[in-house]
Amino acid sequence: MGDEKVVILCGGKGTRLKEETEFRPKPLVLVGDKPILWHIMKIYSHYGYNNFVLCLGYKGEMIKDYFLNLDYTHDFKFNPAKKELDIFNKDLPDWNIIFANTGLDSQTGHRIRQIQKYINEDNFFLTYGDGVADISINDLYNFHKNHGKTATVSTVRPFARFGNLTISDTGNFITDFEKKPIQPIGWIDGGFFVFKKALFDYLEPREDLKLEAEPLRKLAKDGQFYAYKHNGFWQCLDTIRDHEFLNELWNSGRAPWKIW
Repeated sequence: MGDEKVVILCGGKGTRLKEETEFRPKPLVLVGDKPILWHIMKIYSHYGYNNFVLCLGYKGEMIKDYFLNLDYTHDFKFNPAKKELDIFNKDLPDWNIIFANTGLDSQTGHRIRQIQKYINEDNFFLTYGDGVADISINDLYNFHKNHGKTATVSTVRPFARFGNLTISDTGNFITDFEKKPIQPIGWIDGGFFVFKKALFDYLEPREDLKLEAEPLRKLAKDGQFYAYKHNGFWQCLDTIRDHEFLNELWNSGRAPWKIW
């Protein structure tokens, strides 16, 4: 569809998911038999965006190895004498991937600032390496271009995780209990950003710069920050409970983000 880059933040340590991230970076945590990073890239690829910039940090060499050795996840025939390799069932993704080493301890703003040299187009996508959604990338991008400002974030409405209690106004007794509430609560940052290159003017050269702090606050103050409201499915992979939930959806064939 376009040459716009898709920047994915892949460098965090994922400490809230230490059961998995002690051994691998969070973007390589499996949902089904593929890393969640693969699922995220498939969403963008479905809409024709196949040029990726991965901002690496914690265990970044494992992410490089995953893609460099993707051939070997398939059956293959090899002739040692002739050094000939014949891979069967080639269904490998046609992706162009830039692997950018952005530092072990860099915060998100600093990671993004370091990949400025790879952004040649007027706009670029950016998201976190741990969240999936049934979002229309085309609708998101059209919304961004139509308002003409610097930044767009997809806002989502997460569902309450626990039992929803209705408590009386006149006392402390419970009048209703819903174990699995369907009413979403609030709006939060769901990733799936689109930015103009002007974003880089808001990024100071500091390792501790968080995109979600001064840069986005300044963009909002300047009237350059818009919300694209996504009312569909969204889920991040933040805890072991999230991991189990995403795998349950995928393995049962009910994964809403599988739009390809």
